[in-house]
Amino acid sequence: MKFMTGAEIRESYLNFFESKDHKRIQSASLIPNDPQLMFTVAGMVPFKPIFWGKVEATYKRVTTCQKCVRTNDIENVGRTPRHQTFFEMLGNFSFGDYFKREAIKWGWEFVTEHLALPEELLWVSIYLDDDEAFSIWRDEVGVPEKKIVRLGKADNWWGPAGPSGPCGPDSEIFIDRGYGNNCPDPENCSPACDCGRFLEFWNLVFTEFNQDEEGNLSYLERKNIDTGFGLERAASILQSVDSNFDTDLFIPIIRKIEELLGVKYKEKEISDVSIKVIADHARSIAFMVSDGVLPSNEGRGYVLRRVLRRAVRHSSLLGYDSPFLYRIVETVAEQMGNVYPELKNRLSFTQEIIMKEEERFLSTLLNGEKRLKSILVDKKELSGSELFILHDTYGFPLELVEEIVADTGVTLDKEGYEREMKLQRERAREALGDRKYLGNIEVYSSIFPTTGNSKFTGYSRLEDRSTIVAILKDGDAMEVLEEGETGDVILEKTPFYPERGGQVTDTGLIETETALARVESVFIPYQEMIVHRISVEEGTLRVKDQARLTVDTDRRKAIMRNHTATHLLHAALRKIIGGHIHQSGSLVLPDRLRFDFSHFQSLSTDEINKVENMVNEEILKAKPVEKAEKSFDEIKGEDVMALFEEKYGDKVRVITVEGFSRELCGGTHVNNTGEIGLFKILSETSVAAGTRRIEAITGTTSLEYFRNLFNRQKTIREVLEVPEDVIIQRLQGILDELRSGGQEIVRLKEKLLSGDALMKDKRMTAKGVNLLIRRVENAPSSALRNGADVLLSKENGGIVIIFNELEDSISFVVKVEKKLTDRFKAGEIAKKIAHDLGGGGGGRPDFAQAGGKDVSKLEAIIDRIDEYL
Repeated sequence: MKFMTGAEIRESYLNFFESKDHKRIQSASLIPNDPQLMFTVAGMVPFKPIFWGKVEATYKRVTTCQKCVRTNDIENVGRTPRHQTFFEMLGNFSFGDYFKREAIKWGWEFVTEHLALPEELLWVSIYLDDDEAFSIWRDEVGVPEKKIVRLGKADNWWGPAGPSGPCGPDSEIFIDRGYGNNCPDPENCSPACDCGRFLEFWNLVFTEFNQDEEGNLSYLERKNIDTGFGLERAASILQSVDSNFDTDLFIPIIRKIEELLGVKYKEKEISDVSIKVIADHARSIAFMVSDGVLPSNEGRGYVLRRVLRRAVRHSSLLGYDSPFLYRIVETVAEQMGNVYPELKNRLSFTQEIIMKEEERFLSTLLNGEKRLKSILVDKKELSGSELFILHDTYGFPLELVEEIVADTGVTLDKEGYEREMKLQRERAREALGDRKYLGNIEVYSSIFPTTGNSKFTGYSRLEDRSTIVAILKDGDAMEVLEEGETGDVILEKTPFYPERGGQVTDTGLIETETALARVESVFIPYQEMIVHRISVEEGTLRVKDQARLTVDTDRRKAIMRNHTATHLLHAALRKIIGGHIHQSGSLVLPDRLRFDFSHFQSLSTDEINKVENMVNEEILKAKPVEKAEKSFDEIKGEDVMALFEEKYGDKVRVITVEGFSRELCGGTHVNNTGEIGLFKILSETSVAAGTRRIEAITGTTSLEYFRNLFNRQKTIREVLEVPEDVIIQRLQGILDELRSGGQEIVRLKEKLLSGDALMKDKRMTAKGVNLLIRRVENAPSSALRNGADVLLSKENGGIVIIFNELEDSISFVVKVEKKLTDRFKAGEIAKKIAHDLGGGGGGRPDFAQAGGKDVSKLEAIIDRIDEYL
């Protein structure tokens, strides 16, 4: 067994399978194109549509090193040698090409010859009934029979990702580490034992069956291979260390943690847990943010926030309370950026997002500590619900609470806390609902042998003729659709664009000799089958009818203008705001465009104007918009934007505005930028932390927008009877007059309130002091306060009470001369009166305000006012 670095293992693996005619493919994004999954959790995830048969494989043999995130066992990270939230999964895949024999023999060849692992230390496991795999391992590879362990479904069967789907047996390779933990039978220990002596590091999945919802198995027409070889685990074996965290994949990150936090790895077990948590989580955070995940309170953003906050909490356990993760991700980028260039390309943006989130959470932690201290007053035990609130509301972990209360004698209701956490997980699962992969794919896959893929002709034409090859209604195949009915129609070819890539669907008409149908939407449910959702307006539509297809031209052209404008906007943002700008989402409609992008603060007015100007300059240049179909190999090394959420086949469409914008895109576009017309940004807002949204218009929508503005301004000019160039000054003058008038009204009300002409006054002597009671109606609260001050001065001291009678309630103020506050408290007087009025209030000893709703009691209260003093 030879020493190999993580980078050497990765490259050796990929080179080996390239030599076996596999196509090396760059890692897919952590954000999968799969409604069942929040993150890419395994090497096979990007190829799931191929395993399902939804799309044809571009390459029959593929090898990858896939970045993955799993957080289901996050509590174990740092406490075990091999639990991680981020890991790299090496894999080789066959889509209907080679199968068990080649997969097994090549796996053994790589492990024994290229990694030089001693054969005497290697064992294998197979599925209980997989005699074919047993024969290959024993008779062709030469593994001794006693070292081939048959295990059941729990260990050696790869189930479908849901109630139904592709599945099959698997076979694993183990290395004997020579020791375990409390092995019950050391003499006969094997991979069937869970003592830890045998470490699994290579998994071969033989996907040869399809399982239906009743659990019945049938053979797939096309058998597939899915291999998983964890890089971190392989590094621990080849570097002869017991923990993944002691490999060269983690040590540089751990050294940076030591430097920043002033701690030492391998000195204390408890601090080692925190160091390993931070090292792992820093990798996850760096990769998630660089792939476009941003902190939020739901979905992927919530997972990112949870991982980041967990790392920050562990830094607090190490005695560190300042932002630091944003500096550690720089080390991650330095170490892994050559393999995953997005880490370096988006580093400044990633650091900005992480630092802001750290700062936000550190203040939350401070509030959590205050909350904990307030709960701990006179407490012998913290209940499960209190612990849960600290965790859920304040982000305060149980382990941090344990450390704080360690020397106080306070006990923690951990069982109650776990019950609350379990209830939260159940609520989360209910909220997620039953998310079935690919929905009703069976409806369309069942007719695919008849229809095949549809040819899209809409790039070059908006009218075409084609044959209706299938009709569906409510999921059932039909021969006809009658007038008034709705259903799905599939044609051999179509100019109608299906909704995808943020661009909305085309609409239009389908006409035959016997029918007229309106196309309401178009979509692709299976492979490249284009389905038209239609309603029959006249006659009867039949399978095999020849049809004339007409796209709504005005709508399509408006969509094309907005789609090309979206590309120009994206390029302008990157040029003016910065290269960290990346598309997070888009919506291209006929009347407007919406563009979401990664950025950590709002754009200034000046920045918006510059972006808008740059886009319009490109439009005025009337540049050709070039559309070219190329292979991925052709565009390697070219400066072409590819969006992480998009899926691309072997052939891709490159949309180019020379010298300005170049993107991979399957949407429809204008032929010349001059066709776009005026581009106008309507708004720039926040969607989530680190994500901004621009909404804009083009073409005739811009014309209508400015026509409305012009007409509105014309009306304002006519109403104000001023020239256009002084409208603003005139409006400002009117506002100044209104403000001045408002202030004068308040002043006059105060004057009236404190004057002697009002008839609803009552003067008396109570408890040996002068008391003035005044009743007013609908006075502003500020007038009450100021009026009480003036009246007290005019009365030469004493007590003043002003009752303000409103429509269905009463407000009042109580003012007490300062030298009398040792005998009379304005706040106490106000509380008593407010109580009898059915309300509340209070204040200082010298001044208070209050109110109530029981207007009928006012007279009685005034009559016995001395009782309230």
